[in-house]
Amino acid sequence: MRIVFTFIILLLAAGVFILAGTAFLAAYTQRKGQAMDKEETVPTLDVNNLTITVVYDNNPYKQTLKTAWGFSCLITGTEKTILFDTGGDGELLLGNMEKLAIAADSIDTVVLSHIHGDHTGGLGGFLQKNPQVTVYLPKSFPERFKDDIRRYGAKVIEVEQSLKICEDVYSTGQLGIWIKEQSLIVRTDKGLVTITGCAHPGIVKIVNPVRSSCQWETDAECLTSNGVNTAKQLLKDDVLLAMGGFHLEWASAGKIEKIISAFKQSPVRYVGPCHCSGNKARTLFEKHFGKNYISIGAGKVITVADLQ
Repeated sequence: MRIVFTFIILLLAAGVFILAGTAFLAAYTQRKGQAMDKEETVPTLDVNNLTITVVYDNNPYKQTLKTAWGFSCLITGTEKTILFDTGGDGELLLGNMEKLAIAADSIDTVVLSHIHGDHTGGLGGFLQKNPQVTVYLPKSFPERFKDDIRRYGAKVIEVEQSLKICEDVYSTGQLGIWIKEQSLIVRTDKGLVTITGCAHPGIVKIVNPVRSSCQWETDAECLTSNGVNTAKQLLKDDVLLAMGGFHLEWASAGKIEKIISAFKQSPVRYVGPCHCSGNKARTLFEKHFGKNYISIGAGKVITVADLQ
């Protein structure tokens, strides 16, 4: 009798285990299905409203604006209005913003690419005008720098891995070994817009002309075996536009030509090298990309709807 009772107990336990396993498998399958659905979703961003305005650059474009070594641009038409980098001088940054009719208090978010002063020097002056922002910066930034931002009243978000900043806008996460740097990715139905500060980790590595086979676990979180997050690995779309500093000021013509070849193979459809890219690189990119080369300097406004 005791043996029969024990046998019945074992049968009941096995049944419970099987039911629990089935429920777990169903939940897991549903979760993976949702993740796949998330990967397959199309961008919701209306490119007709998406513009990128170069506020600060060492290359001239609009004659009424001042130029200085550094970079900053404003992204509008996204869920958040984003200032990417702040140039090297707050007074110059704010002066150019005023001439471009950009109100400091219209900006929700500041993204800093890396620690160098020609990309962060204007932040203090900006925060004096608008401390009600969220500042995304690489986690590797000094604690004192982060504390200074908080003293203005701004919120700090430290970026290590790739993350979603707002709808259709992502950070690559901090890349590089010696100089940690993040780049910005805006996803549109025409392709990705990748904006770099100086591209210290390497502009080809950031843009990534080789498609990744990695699997997503969360939105915009995808790592290669060596832990590098790049634009096409994150979102698996072609690159519509790569713009910003390419860090080619002192590069040889041969090296620049190899980068251009990698861009062509990717393909990257439009390029807009500025800041630390150098005149040699700008000339070569224009030669190879022709009408798909965008001449960028302080005051240039790029309307993404115009890019085919």
